[in-house]
Amino acid sequence: MSPPHAIDQDHPGLNPPGAKNQPSPALDTENLLVQLSLDEYLGDNENTKDFENMVLARRAANYLAASMIFLKDNVTVSSPLKKDDIKNRLLGHWGTCPAITLIYSHCNRLIRKHDLDMLLVTGPGHGAPGVLGNLYLEGTLGKFDEKYSWSNQGLRELIRGFSWPGGFPSHVNAQVPGAIHEGGELGYALAVAFGAVMDNPDLIVPVIVGDGEAESGPTSTAWHSYKYLDPRESGAVIPILNANGYKIAEPTVFGCMSDAELASLFSGYGYQVRIVEKMDQIDADMAASMEWAYREIRKIQTAARSGKPITKPRWPMLILRTPKGWTGPNDVHGHQLVGTWRAHQVPLPKAKTDEEEFAALEAWLRSYKPEELFEDGKPVQGILDAFPKRERMMGSNPKTYAAHVPLDLPDFKKFGAEAAIHQDGWKSCMQLCGEFLGEVMDKNKSSFRLFSPDELDSNKLSAVFDHTNRNFQWDPFCSNKGGRVIEVLSEHQCQGWMQGYTLTGRVALFPSYEAFLAIITTMVLQYAKFQKVARETSWRKDIGSLNYVQSSTLWRQEHNGFSHQNPSFIDSLINLKSNMIRIYLPADANILLSTMSHCLGSKNYVNLIISSKQPTPVWLNKEEAVEHCRLGASIWRQYGSFNGENPDVVLVGCGNEVTFEVIAAAAMLKIDAPELRVRVVNVTDLMILSAAHRHPHALSEATFHELFTEDKPLIFNFHGYPGVIRGLIFDRQSTAGRLTIKGYDEEGTTTTPFKMLSANKCSRFDLAIDALTAVERKGFKGKNVDVKKLVADYQARLKAHDAYILEHGEDPADLTDIPGVEAPGKK
Repeated sequence: MSPPHAIDQDHPGLNPPGAKNQPSPALDTENLLVQLSLDEYLGDNENTKDFENMVLARRAANYLAASMIFLKDNVTVSSPLKKDDIKNRLLGHWGTCPAITLIYSHCNRLIRKHDLDMLLVTGPGHGAPGVLGNLYLEGTLGKFDEKYSWSNQGLRELIRGFSWPGGFPSHVNAQVPGAIHEGGELGYALAVAFGAVMDNPDLIVPVIVGDGEAESGPTSTAWHSYKYLDPRESGAVIPILNANGYKIAEPTVFGCMSDAELASLFSGYGYQVRIVEKMDQIDADMAASMEWAYREIRKIQTAARSGKPITKPRWPMLILRTPKGWTGPNDVHGHQLVGTWRAHQVPLPKAKTDEEEFAALEAWLRSYKPEELFEDGKPVQGILDAFPKRERMMGSNPKTYAAHVPLDLPDFKKFGAEAAIHQDGWKSCMQLCGEFLGEVMDKNKSSFRLFSPDELDSNKLSAVFDHTNRNFQWDPFCSNKGGRVIEVLSEHQCQGWMQGYTLTGRVALFPSYEAFLAIITTMVLQYAKFQKVARETSWRKDIGSLNYVQSSTLWRQEHNGFSHQNPSFIDSLINLKSNMIRIYLPADANILLSTMSHCLGSKNYVNLIISSKQPTPVWLNKEEAVEHCRLGASIWRQYGSFNGENPDVVLVGCGNEVTFEVIAAAAMLKIDAPELRVRVVNVTDLMILSAAHRHPHALSEATFHELFTEDKPLIFNFHGYPGVIRGLIFDRQSTAGRLTIKGYDEEGTTTTPFKMLSANKCSRFDLAIDALTAVERKGFKGKNVDVKKLVADYQARLKAHDAYILEHGEDPADLTDIPGVEAPGKK
């Protein structure tokens, strides 16, 4: 490759100058970098003949990538380029594309040589032109969409349609065959790749990590993923750090690191490090390095699968140093382009109006000699020979779009409990759920996993360990044992692994403390965008749902304090597309079991379950729980007064702890205001509250009124922020003027459980006060009910509680139970 004609003072050469600076004191890195002989890949032999076709294919792929960014017509420049041939809006990222095409071609070579099951994860997602160009050449685009078939028209559709209404967007998304990663927000490609190979023993996934993405926190932790990969049962990842040196406008951290620093860093992570950078022998260098990586992988896997696993195996990784924008224009307007940040996005942004840039564009495109690459839109035979046989092409690997097999689920009812209101019969929802999940693992030994941020025991799911182990290969107590539970104190890694695992056909569950699931909010939103498009793409088949269960909820984080009291994940999910989001708040163990079974068997959703881990009443028997879940909400007649008929007021609970207070308030009013007709309603499926046109689960107006009446006061006690209910119920016009919403109001500290409720005005006393005040406004007058006196009494009891906990440091016993409930056998 010829050097640029113009050299900038701040860019002297094709790599950031920081890469040449050595650390002080010097690092002793002897033997850390892998050295390979390239002899068998040089000279006149089968390897170099193979390279000729690969170079031809890369010329074609790079031509297509550049053309996609710039051209709308004359897409093979078969006639002199005109400014009218250039798009008015130039969108895309050129800088990473040449490295993507190089890696793609060498993945294909490895597939052809060893008949591999392989897919590619592309971290630099805005390098979509580099991926799309290869998919066109291998014929995958035409396989899934005939308008991109090998023809002059198909070629025009691809090039003109890129970043154009009706065509492919500027980044890799679900419309792109072979993709399992939304190429927008950076940081997650590496974790997704590792999730994809778990329980896929024959799968190898090279993953391109841009050196900009490598600066992100999630990527920094994802390098540890091999420590959680059992080579006996899982495939392998080949991480490829593309150190092209620059982001949008400045050098990258990794681009400025010396070889010694890179060797030290990644050797410390546990890798064998090979730097690929011989630009004058790049195919020989890359081929030798990929072959080495493959052999190292097979060595580790063979040992594990023969019963002699290697302790702390050092897996292979590559660091690819190629100039940013390689093969593009060397310079323009006296400034260097190749090997600088100027090549990051559109290197000739004024090509349509500036003569020098226009001339540079035409020269650039013609430098690939497109007339030698295509015959009526079909790639020439030499290009086709550089790709694997059709069933091994990465763009059509069925694991990326058609691999889902539903779980074999046990009958959850055998793990259920008898209905019980008295404390002697209370059950931990999560504990019983753990027993159910353990059997799910027994029945699905290679298609179900738990990814948890070091909270499984705390969230009372430890019953799963009666059936499986943790999987942490660096710990001799749980390595090489086929554990189905992976715990790491990084929500980002759990999410990335779960995405890769789910998108390649399996099912997973992500248990977490409620407060900290919000850490991965933007990851879930990016995934949801991918899934939205996937569901609109005809060739993408169903996949399992993403499943979350939040426990250690804010109402019982009184011991950990304000920082652990955060229900905001609900607010983030509530705005996703209604055909995707499901949010459940089961109030007891039987309802949780029914809900969990449903979610694990569902497809294409993002399921959020919020449950308590503390022992709580079992409000419904198993059959009642099933019916309640089917309806999404129901009248709990046994917990109201007058069987819930013709109510004066409706108390609604949505969430475990707040439902307890709703039932306590109803029981208290039944004693203190016996003439007051109170209906208790529980909502377990949050989305049923939406107006009928806004969610598939939404209740009809008639059903809504059957539950909540058309005109009676509604006191709604919600688990999370009240704004969630306001937003959902806004279009329900019949609720205007009669609805009071209670919920978390950002009042919290280290205190007692009941104080958490009263501080946010969600306690039984607050609910009773609101109910009495509302019915009084409606004209209620009971013969034996003095509303004002009762309200004053409840307010006094709240004050008395504050004084009690200051003296005793805990709640009084009577507030941990339901008023009027006696132990079995007592009268």
